[in-house]
Amino acid sequence: MSNESPSTPSDPTAPGSGPIAASPLTRAVLEIDEYASKLGWDQPARLFALVDTAQLRAQEPALAAQLGLDGDSAASPLTPIEQDEIPPGTALDDFLGTIAWPDAVTGCALTVERQMLPSSAEATVPEDLDDAALTQWVNSHPDRQEVRMTVAVLRDGTRESALRLREKDSPREVLTGSDLVPGLAEALSATFEA
Repeated sequence: MSNESPSTPSDPTAPGSGPIAASPLTRAVLEIDEYASKLGWDQPARLFALVDTAQLRAQEPALAAQLGLDGDSAASPLTPIEQDEIPPGTALDDFLGTIAWPDAVTGCALTVERQMLPSSAEATVPEDLDDAALTQWVNSHPDRQEVRMTVAVLRDGTRESALRLREKDSPREVLTGSDLVPGLAEALSATFEA
């Protein structure tokens, strides 16, 4: 876990923000989504450690103060801490395979932008395309949509995701659910298997 220049997303339950989340993990995912939205589009993937806020205050009071969590009784039970940048040119799967979290990390989250096609376009995908050719085909498809996916997992296997379409870039248009991006959730869960 990096302590060099941590940042925490802003509180999504502040007036004028997105919806109040039902669970701490959903709240953390929406908090990260809101943070990423303030950075704009065309951003690199961002990795976050999720830590228990009360434990962070007790065990690392200076870090909690640096993150603005000292004395904030209304803080979310989970605090996202942005990690160092994913090295440019590194495949996401390869990078995630190198991660080992310390015990203090309760979960992790990743936000990444991708191109998606509607399910109606699946039947038109040419067969026998390698990854590079498939990516090029999707990027040139007229029905493609840019999406920002924020996926989080806890050590106990709990998952949550948030999807935001670029064309509907509003906190009120964010779709949440535990099984929206199962492949990415599996990859994140694997970072806790030692």
